[in-house]
Amino acid sequence: MFALGLGGLVAAAALAAADTPPLALLVGNKDESTLAIVDPVSGKVVGHVPTGQDPHEVAVSADGKLAFGANYGTGPSPGNTISVIDVVAQKEVRKVDVSPLRRPHGIAVAGGKVYFTAEMNKAIARYDPAANQIDWLMGTGQSTTHMVLVAKDLNRIFTANIGSDTVTALERAGTSGNWNTTQIPVGKGPEAISFTPDEAQVWTAHSRDGGVSVIDTATKKVIATLDVKTKRSNRLKFTPDGKRALISDLDGGRAYLAVAGDNRVAIVSTGNGADGMAWADRR
Repeated sequence: MFALGLGGLVAAAALAAADTPPLALLVGNKDESTLAIVDPVSGKVVGHVPTGQDPHEVAVSADGKLAFGANYGTGPSPGNTISVIDVVAQKEVRKVDVSPLRRPHGIAVAGGKVYFTAEMNKAIARYDPAANQIDWLMGTGQSTTHMVLVAKDLNRIFTANIGSDTVTALERAGTSGNWNTTQIPVGKGPEAISFTPDEAQVWTAHSRDGGVSVIDTATKKVIATLDVKTKRSNRLKFTPDGKRALISDLDGGRAYLAVAGDNRVAIVSTGNGADGMAWADRR
């Protein structure tokens, strides 16, 4: 009986593993507190994973096996957890309490660790999944520290501060473990933020004036301001070749994608309050 039971478990595990494709799109659904797992080939949602309250942003480990959701919470109930999700098994394996930090939002995985912002604390923190603990914390002194970028060499961090109209640049000071902080004035309500593929620039879209600031990462100064006339920009990403910057604008309720090869237009619904997204790549 034990052998039969074990065989059933193995079969079930194999089936679950087949359900999540090697390349999957992960979407945090704020209003229903779930993570949707989407097959980008079929355009279908293959699973929903319960998370903490109101997940805003999602990041994925380098091997594509674990996702980390920043559970922001609601207006009257600030969040204080990060959900660790097994993408293949489609389940939350750990809910990390980051107290006394509140309202985790922007999140990024770099060097095997998870960097995240804590809006209410005006800070950036780092979670070590292997040790299951917060091992680094740095204040920005700015209001609504929202999104976060970590350079590939782990020596530079940038974060957009919506309430202070600034981008904070953090640079590691040699081997001492200290960090130098620079506040870079930008436009009104900087929210969306992204490196160019070569990390020579940081672009941030202003949610309150329709502009984009281009920051030189070496000098930490704004070298250009673009008037792109967005109504309420909230995300900015570059194409891999760096030739185009794509900005999402909250001036509508649905996204349409033309799929020329299939002669169709795709409309994808993942859940209520869809927001942060990330790719889980196990190929």
